[in-house]
Amino acid sequence: MVTIAPSDEESRRAPYVAVVSGSPAPASRTLALARHVGGYLSRDGADVRYIDVRDLPADDLLWARASSEQTKAACALVEGAAGIVLVTPVYNASYTGVLKAFLDLLPRSGLRGKVALPLAVGGTVAHMLVLDYALRPVLASMGTPHIIEGVFVLDKWIGGHDSGELAIDHQVAERLRHSLFQLGRAVNERASTGARPYQAIV
Repeated sequence: MVTIAPSDEESRRAPYVAVVSGSPAPASRTLALARHVGGYLSRDGADVRYIDVRDLPADDLLWARASSEQTKAACALVEGAAGIVLVTPVYNASYTGVLKAFLDLLPRSGLRGKVALPLAVGGTVAHMLVLDYALRPVLASMGTPHIIEGVFVLDKWIGGHDSGELAIDHQVAERLRHSLFQLGRAVNERASTGARPYQAIV
């Protein structure tokens, strides 16, 4: 699912956060976590837009070209966002191939001026290294000046994802809330100082 970008006038009035799910599965803990995070931000007053990378045309991702209107809209959402949350499962000690393929569609400095928060879901605590050794370097290389401390979630800490009643271990839920608070505060601070995202729609 890719939500439609607002008009230029609407974008000028309020910054928004793009929540990007990098799961290739149609129903997963990662996707449920992305929706949970977006819901939390919305309840806190943020304008949230969602991108499910798995819904983008496979040819665009495979050949690294934003040919379809759907993929162009997804790239525009990221470019216009003040904040971005990347949510990915851990495969082979790294983030997913579909997420990498999507990030490759963005300009080299496509995250310049944005606040970023990486989140990862994995099956073992050893996978938590993906935050600092895989996701953070990519975000930094794409120009984001502010990377919020990421949160790693063991898949066993997430329950009810297939029933719509998501339950997260209370300790990791608290860390998640703290990181989301930091994200919201940073986005609001940048908005109040007039900072603009790189190549934004605003």
